[in-house]
Amino acid sequence: MATTDRPSDAPLVRDTPWAAPSDEVLLEFRSAPAGLTGTEATERLGRDGRNELPEPPRPSLVRRLLSQYNDVLTYILIGAAVLKAITADWVDFTVIVVVIVATGLVGFVQEGRATSALAGLRRMQSLDAKVLRDGTWGVVDAAELVVGDVVRVRSGDRVPADVRLLDAHGLQVDESALTGESLAADKGPDAVQADAGLGDRSSMLFSGTIATAGTGEGVVVAIGSDTAIGRISALVAEQDEMDTPLARQLARLGGQLSILIAGLALVMLLVGYFVHGLGLEDLISAAIGFAVAAVPEGLPALVTITLALGVQQMAKRRAITRKMAAVETLGSTTTICSDKTGTLTQNEMTARAVVTPSGSYAVTGTGYAPEGAITTVDGAAADAADHPDLDALVVAATLCNDASVERDGDGWRVVGQPTEGALRLLADKAGADTRGARRIAAVPFESSHKFAATLDELPGDDGPRRIVHVVGAPDRLLDRSAHERTSAGELVALDRAAWDGRIDELSARGLRVLAVAVRGASDDDDTLTLEEVDDGLTFLGVVGIVDPPRPEATAAIAEAHGAGIRVKMITGDHRGTATAIARELGLAPERGEVPVLSGAELTAMSDEELAHVARDVDVYARTSPEHKLRIVRALQSRGEVVAMTGDGVNDAPSITRADVGVAMGVKGTEATKEAADIVLADDNFATIERAVEEGRRIYDNIRKSVVFLLPTNGAQSLVVLVAVLAGLALPLTPVQILWINLATALTLSLSLAGEPAEPGIMKRPPRSSSEQVLSSRALVVVLFASVVLGGVTLAVYLIERARTGDVQLAQTTAVLMLAIGQLAFLLNCRFLNSSSLTPRVLRGNPAIWGSAAALIALQLAFTYLPFMNAWFGTKPIGIEGWLLTAVFAVGVFLLVEVAKLLTRLGARRATVTTPDAERATVGTHR
Repeated sequence: MATTDRPSDAPLVRDTPWAAPSDEVLLEFRSAPAGLTGTEATERLGRDGRNELPEPPRPSLVRRLLSQYNDVLTYILIGAAVLKAITADWVDFTVIVVVIVATGLVGFVQEGRATSALAGLRRMQSLDAKVLRDGTWGVVDAAELVVGDVVRVRSGDRVPADVRLLDAHGLQVDESALTGESLAADKGPDAVQADAGLGDRSSMLFSGTIATAGTGEGVVVAIGSDTAIGRISALVAEQDEMDTPLARQLARLGGQLSILIAGLALVMLLVGYFVHGLGLEDLISAAIGFAVAAVPEGLPALVTITLALGVQQMAKRRAITRKMAAVETLGSTTTICSDKTGTLTQNEMTARAVVTPSGSYAVTGTGYAPEGAITTVDGAAADAADHPDLDALVVAATLCNDASVERDGDGWRVVGQPTEGALRLLADKAGADTRGARRIAAVPFESSHKFAATLDELPGDDGPRRIVHVVGAPDRLLDRSAHERTSAGELVALDRAAWDGRIDELSARGLRVLAVAVRGASDDDDTLTLEEVDDGLTFLGVVGIVDPPRPEATAAIAEAHGAGIRVKMITGDHRGTATAIARELGLAPERGEVPVLSGAELTAMSDEELAHVARDVDVYARTSPEHKLRIVRALQSRGEVVAMTGDGVNDAPSITRADVGVAMGVKGTEATKEAADIVLADDNFATIERAVEEGRRIYDNIRKSVVFLLPTNGAQSLVVLVAVLAGLALPLTPVQILWINLATALTLSLSLAGEPAEPGIMKRPPRSSSEQVLSSRALVVVLFASVVLGGVTLAVYLIERARTGDVQLAQTTAVLMLAIGQLAFLLNCRFLNSSSLTPRVLRGNPAIWGSAAALIALQLAFTYLPFMNAWFGTKPIGIEGWLLTAVFAVGVFLLVEVAKLLTRLGARRATVTTPDAERATVGTHR
């Protein structure tokens, strides 16, 4: 057990226990094959602590609640509420306060996802463990395991800690939640390379994984936060919440509006005082009116309600949203990073190809559903009864098999090993007849010899006969085979070179290859030993098996590419398998070189080097959780808005870090679902594409709503500002401004939230992360509409005052002009990127007409009910006033359409003259 023979530069045993001989590992951790004594275990438990993931520190409830209100738009809302209180408008004051409180409470309830993810990781740890102490095997609480304990795992056990194997017999472990690999990993005590990736450390068992076959014993080398799953929990805890693009844009917009409102109010007060000599009382009244008019108090509520409606629509599309802002963020996504197993693929092993000495066959159907058939190379149906070579192979494969396939709800599942389930389904598709067969003896699969064998008795015309069937690794069966059978049924010498070529060809297609062989047996043979399968086999052929891509995922990836979104596959599988699946999914060309980065290559790269190539590489193989996290960070550093999808614990850190984390709801682990922003109820990658479309629609509607809302405030504030600067009596009193704000907020403001998606929404590239809710084109429309609405309102006021000499009647008509003008502008906003001079503007959104009818009803009450006249200082107007406002409203609609046309022409001209700038805006998404 001396360690003096190890190279001086060899990694420390404690750091890489998988690479050191087991006796050195025992020495390093001061243990022995007989385990620890009870006294030693107690001492270590007191020194090192319990085998549990630590509870993360959490801020107090008050601090968490107050943090929800740390937002510029919330400050605007608070300012608006103060103004409402000053003007004694207690109804609006109450509404705004309710919106403020409700928005904060929603965020408070949804907050704490990373902490919940850690709780999900803690639930993955084993509840008890079989441990050897004082020379006796016993069961203890897994939390009381210590480094140096010798533990035992059997099929079905959850591994209680990170364990270096000392002994194993046929041990296989499902590590898919940790590594992303769909197949159970073979485990054994032999040391591996120090630089082996997580999925290649065959001498290690990792906490939280599940043994699916065999038994093993090993020494605990890491507990709690030092385990692989503990390091993942630390990565999750370290990830900061990313501000969504919309949150950043609204914060910037709120800040800009605050500065603009304060600046204009100061100019108005100075001009009114020094130029026109207005009294303090008049100036205060004007300032309150201007502030009330200018502050867009409905904006936060409008955005919240639009997002909430989007959450409902997403749920109908099988995407459950855990964080409301994620709806919009998904719509701005430029890159989707996806785990392979169970996300892009079905996580159901399926036979795809069969090669016998007589020919090749293709297998249709995917997953565990008993659907599909076997065909020859020319496409003809191949039944086992008509193809003796195929019949012999599938009979052997199904008899040397312990798996079964059964219905599970609406789907199917395999009871047993996935690869054996694939062979069982292959036999069913071929129509193999194994009735009357009886197993006599068996040699179970073990990683040391890598095959399984059975001695079976089959019925025959001349009486029962006994045959040895063998299924396993191709190289092991080829080593033990002497013959193969021709199409005529004759035995000939095995052509090893030809078989090696066929196997390489299948492997190059990303298929896992299993071989099948047989040997005759005597009628009196009742036992079967490993030595009896050492030679003399007849090689029947090979089967290529794969975890097939989801059919809908291929179509969804194509649609994502059409929308300018890059899709990147990040998997724990080997390079060849990843490349083959990428070709099938459309992530890589069918021929030619495919850029692939492996985990080892990622490790060797600096963050700057990775950021430089991350955009251009769409396939990553043999990755660890740390690698996935680095990839997401590298893409974000280049300005990409990243959505990360996955189902395993290994995906939790990168899902937490991504702009939008998406988890599989059916096969995903609890830790992954808790870390995610969106959970797919159907585990369907295509749902992501539909959710992206919904996110784009919601963002469009938020932009339309903002563009509609701001000119309302802009026009009102402009009327007050111009009146003060010109020394005129106020065309609108503060209480009348409050009325029009309330009337439009109750009717028109939310009608755009339900707008359907515009045609071609998934054909345009993702918007740039630097693009604002108010783009330059939208800002032009807002400013122009503000001037037009304010101008016609002031014009109507002056016309009516000149015609009637009645200020109150003129003010009433001006309020009506604002209402009808906003209704006309609402139609302009339905199609911001195209003309609204189309019959389509009158259909597609029934809410428009419901809100229009409600607005007219409110204006009738405002104009003609005596108590409303008394409250708001208004007077009934005649038909002339209604006709005047209707004509001006049509003018508003047409003028804004001209402005929209000019902005579209300007954008096209800029695109033609500055293609490089356009590319910089859109990003390299194709």
